[in-house]
Amino acid sequence: MPIKHIKTRVIALLVFLSSGLVMADDYARQRQQMLSEIEDGVLTTSKYIDKKSFDMQVMQAMNTVPRHEFVPELMRFKAYENQPLPIGYGQTISQPYIVALMTDLLQPQPGQRVLEIGTGSGYQAAVLSQLVAQVYSIEIIEELGKATTQLLARLDYDNIETRFADGYDGWSEHAPFDSIIVTAAISHIPPPLVQQLKKGGRMVIPVGTGFQTQYLTLVEKDMSGTITTRQILPVSFVPFTGGH
Repeated sequence: MPIKHIKTRVIALLVFLSSGLVMADDYARQRQQMLSEIEDGVLTTSKYIDKKSFDMQVMQAMNTVPRHEFVPELMRFKAYENQPLPIGYGQTISQPYIVALMTDLLQPQPGQRVLEIGTGSGYQAAVLSQLVAQVYSIEIIEELGKATTQLLARLDYDNIETRFADGYDGWSEHAPFDSIIVTAAISHIPPPLVQQLKKGGRMVIPVGTGFQTQYLTLVEKDMSGTITTRQILPVSFVPFTGGH
């Protein structure tokens, strides 16, 4: 190959690599801005959530996971804005503040096993995967679930296992779970999920429908198996779908 062509290819490669580094730096800057907006959200809602900051490990996970990978390419310029975004199939990726809040409410710990109902974009599962040993995630929309499973594999999230099914009945084969997170609103707390929650465990679930106010609800099961619930704050989630 002529030296001239080699030089042209080298220059093109350097330009490509340089543009990639610039983009990575820009996403890193945007993630920092996202964290600042989450912190502002905590202060704004502190009377509801009874805290003025989220756990540092949760915030680090939010800073680590590349949210732009979990939104459609045409929406990537908005990836780190503190708002939900459409991902197709009538579904959305939740706003970063809500993802951080729900994660923080679970009080995730290394070694734990978490069940997620509603894989969606995979972003919430990816955040949790940074904090626990294993995430089991169920998606009812099979086409979406398959696409997200491929994405998670491409990004090397190897401690997330997915399944395509109605999440109402949970995933009994892997129960009990240290915590359960539900990312779609339902009119009541599914009994199978309560049963599959380990003693001492926590569940975070939006309870309500499109015709009534939805409340992000914390469900706790104490060591005797007694269940307590607490409404955290009003939210707006896509509806739970399936046979129930």
